[in-house]
This record gives sequence, structure tokens and C-alpha cells, in this order.
Amino acid sequence: MKKIMFFDIDGTLIPEVHGAKVPESTLKALELARKAGNLLYINTGRPYVNVDDDVRSLEFDGYVYGCGTMVECEGEQIWYNKLDKELCMKTVELIRSCNAVPMYERKDCVLFDFTMRRSPVIDRIRENFASQGKNVDHCTEDDDFSFDKFIVVFDEHTDLERLMRELDKDYYWIDRGPVFAEIVPKPCSKATGIEMVLDHYGMEKSQAYAIGDSLNDLPMFSAVSTSISMGNGDKLKPYADYVTDDISEDGIYNAMKKFGFF
Repeated sequence: MKKIMFFDIDGTLIPEVHGAKVPESTLKALELARKAGNLLYINTGRPYVNVDDDVRSLEFDGYVYGCGTMVECEGEQIWYNKLDKELCMKTVELIRSCNAVPMYERKDCVLFDFTMRRSPVIDRIRENFASQGKNVDHCTEDDDFSFDKFIVVFDEHTDLERLMRELDKDYYWIDRGPVFAEIVPKPCSKATGIEMVLDHYGMEKSQAYAIGDSLNDLPMFSAVSTSISMGNGDKLKPYADYVTDDISEDGIYNAMKKFGFF
């Protein structure tokens, strides 16, 4: 029976080290799985604009972008969650009033709030995008401002309790560490993206597998029959059906071989 695997990118396909490349064993596993007739999908928190050639060159069958805010099957966009402008602006004002620092993400760009205080985390991200030749001048003051999802950085100066309470009305809060979170509009998630892909192909949950390394991959696990954590995914391991080896120790190859992808 044909199988389908959904892959996170950062920390799963590619080590989270600047300039890192997809391990050779992973490239081999993808090639063998494809030759065996299986489907391979990216399921990432990144929007379309931030999935670069190092991933696209691997010729995946499709993509779940932005934690389920956009889904693409074999080059065809089958879903895009366009947020209402009023909700976008209300969210901007909430974040400002709670003294957090955001980076907004849309399928075609990332956007910043230059009215807010500086954040070393956001500054590093912006500098990294600039070094890749990406436009880092889009902002909340643009006439066409809108977003699909966002990240928010917080510290002791942030009214975190109010921010989380108010955002919960319209968004999911994904913990990404001690200083920032990933915010996704309800009802979108990596799980809803998988469900759309399975429906597109007429496939069953029993045919679906997901592999990741961090807590933003956890929603994937509810939408597949078999959930796999990378060996380097310490926070995700307790929730996985199977824990494979680290990314640098042939983790993807070993997992795909174990579950019969080739």
C-alpha cells in the first residue's frame, strides 16, 4: 500500500546550524521512497516565501506551509487561509499594548513592526533574511499589510498573561522556548494541513506518517497513524510512537527504512 510521509524542515531535514545541508543519507532515503511509489510532503511552520531552493530541489510532492495556513499539492494551491484585515490590525494593536515584539509572516513576505522596541531575536532573524537577499522592509504600515501567522518575542517587560489570554480567542499559541512563541490562526494547524492532503488523494490516516523534532510538530501527530520524533527532538520524544536517531546519525533514513518506505 502506498504511504505518505510528512517532514518538518528545521532540525528534521536540515540541521539547525547556519549553512547546514540535508544529510546525504536523507537524500538517499527520499530517492528510494519516491522510487517505491510513496508520497513525500513538507509540513512546516515556514510560509511559502521562506522555503528555499535547498528544500525545493528535493522535489517533494507538495507542501503544508505556515502551520496549515496554505496547502499545495503537486504545484496546485488547494487551500489558503486569508485573514480579515480587521483581525490583523486588532492583533497588531494588542501586541503593541502588551509590549511584545512580533514578526508577521505571509505567503509572499515577512513583515516587521518598526514602531516597537528592538529585540535581539527579531534583529537576528531580519539580518539572516537580508543576507539571503530577501526583502526585510515590509512592515505594519504598508497599505496592503496582512499576515497568515506570526512569531512573538516576549520578556519581563511584556504583559504575557494578557497577551496569551487575548490571543487565545483567535489563535493557537505554540511554545517555542523561553522567549518566543509561534502564533497560528484557528483552526489552522499542521494537522489540518495533513487532513486536506489525505482528502486530496483519497488516502487513509493509516497510510500517513509524520516526522519532526519540536513542539510545533506535535499537531501533526494527531493526524497520522505513526508519529516519529528525531533523536534530537527532546521535547517531542514523549509524544512520539517511535524515536529515531539524531539528524546527524541517519535519523530519517533509519526511520523510513524501518517503516517500509523502501
